[in-house]
Amino acid sequence: MNDRYDGYSGSYSGDASNTSDQYELVGYDEYGQPVYRQVPQQPAQYEYPQQSQDQGYGYDPYATGQQPPVPSYDTYDPYGAGAPAQQGPPPSYDPYGTAAGTGQQQRVEEQTATAHIPAQAAPRTEPAARDRRDGAPEYQTEQFSFVEEPDENSEDVIDWLKFTESRTERREEARRRGRSRIVALVVVLVLCVTGGVGYLWYAGKLPGFGSKDSGKGAADTAGPQNRDVIVVHMHNTKGGGTSTALLVNNTTTKQGTTVLLPNSLALTDDEGSATTLGKSVDGDGSSGTREAIDTVLGTDVEGTWRLDTPYLNNLVELVGNIDIDTNADVPDPAAKSGKDGKKATSTSPLVKKGKQQTLSGPMAVAYATYRAPGESDTAQLMRFGQVMQGVLRKLSSDPHAATVTVQSLAQILDPSLGEKDLGAFLAKLADRAKGGDYKTALLPVQQDGTLSEQATGSVVKDVLGGTVKNPGKDASVRVGIKNATGVKTRTEKARVTLVNGGYTFVDAGTGTPAQAASQVTYQDDDRKQDAVEVAKTLGLPTSAVRKGKTVANADVSVVLGQNYTGGQ
Repeated sequence: MNDRYDGYSGSYSGDASNTSDQYELVGYDEYGQPVYRQVPQQPAQYEYPQQSQDQGYGYDPYATGQQPPVPSYDTYDPYGAGAPAQQGPPPSYDPYGTAAGTGQQQRVEEQTATAHIPAQAAPRTEPAARDRRDGAPEYQTEQFSFVEEPDENSEDVIDWLKFTESRTERREEARRRGRSRIVALVVVLVLCVTGGVGYLWYAGKLPGFGSKDSGKGAADTAGPQNRDVIVVHMHNTKGGGTSTALLVNNTTTKQGTTVLLPNSLALTDDEGSATTLGKSVDGDGSSGTREAIDTVLGTDVEGTWRLDTPYLNNLVELVGNIDIDTNADVPDPAAKSGKDGKKATSTSPLVKKGKQQTLSGPMAVAYATYRAPGESDTAQLMRFGQVMQGVLRKLSSDPHAATVTVQSLAQILDPSLGEKDLGAFLAKLADRAKGGDYKTALLPVQQDGTLSEQATGSVVKDVLGGTVKNPGKDASVRVGIKNATGVKTRTEKARVTLVNGGYTFVDAGTGTPAQAASQVTYQDDDRKQDAVEVAKTLGLPTSAVRKGKTVANADVSVVLGQNYTGGQ
């Protein structure tokens, strides 16, 4: 923009020279439009026809040092009403159309006040304003007009402001949503942690806290515990032989266990004669074997479940196969000979060794009954235990559904254990197996079939009861005999003597090394008199009776020393 603007030029007709009104920029109004003021002019100089020097209204610019006099005024008259009349042509042009010929030089302040935008029309002169002679000039509103020029960028600015505002709102909304999501996530995590801790406390798995059933925590598990026990016998209908296990549900500690019993376990039959578990299953039947197990282990077996291999096959199929870790490749029994009796050429195993192998019914039977060449009986027994635990993991934990599964087997069960009782019992064990509260343990026995100290401590005591079964008032006293005489036949003599005396014989194995004196031990004070009578029956001095620790499955323990001769 130019600093000066020649907004208006006026000319005088006549002999006078043209006069131009010039304006300069003094600022901008509230609408951004420029405001100008009239530039103060020098007194106009005119050339007139040659006249005599006594005429005072013309002057010769080339004259020597003579200038026309400049009239002076005491007050400013914007309309020139008070100016003295001059002779000759008017000295300047009045843009407002007021009286000409004043020749007055306006003050700079007054020019600024009366300045107007050149593009606008000149302010109208009101008669009342012309009559004002005293005071500063007054301007009316209608003397000014403002032109509001449209701005091409105004719409763009508005759109940009709207975009910026909406963008800011979207950011704030995104922040609010993010904060809401974080709060919700924290709440969910807190609920999950609280629920997990509550479940662990409810299940009794939280370290330092007992289960809800124990009430007193670990102190209660050290006291009397309630256990439900049944015995299961698997009969291999094709290969022969039996496998026996105890299924234990500890309702106090919420723990399930399969206790595997070797066939070599030494038992006593109904007549008091020594036998083994394997022979008892085949000869004495279910009830006789169950009672013999109760005697040697101090348990209370509630019922017997006979599970022949065809029924085991159907049971695995009913639960929808099982998944277990196999420890050997098992060949297909049907591949040993072809249809014509010839040797089969297929060498692919029926069951492969590996983690989490899925076994169908026939595969489960083959694995449960498999014993590799050179393996002990306990290796096959452990495989049977794996299959039983796999079945329990797949069996329904609902008593009704488990009973339906048992009924679908169409077995003829032992009178000691009906379908509903077996179904309800298996459902409880299935719940333990699904929750990880289930284990399989092998009852360790010595070569002669007797229980070792390890067996009485780890399995008989911890798993099967901790203490021996409290016999009834009329029940016979169980006497555990350990032979430390160095002569094996002394055990049989002691057994015959005790059975004839009305006692129950419990074989406690052989003591090494041999010891000279015999000992008769009782644990409960109520058994002191029984211990004295046992010593007399065996022909031992009563001084050998003392209070101490007994084997877990006997009321009175006897260690036969070299002073025992087998007499009355």
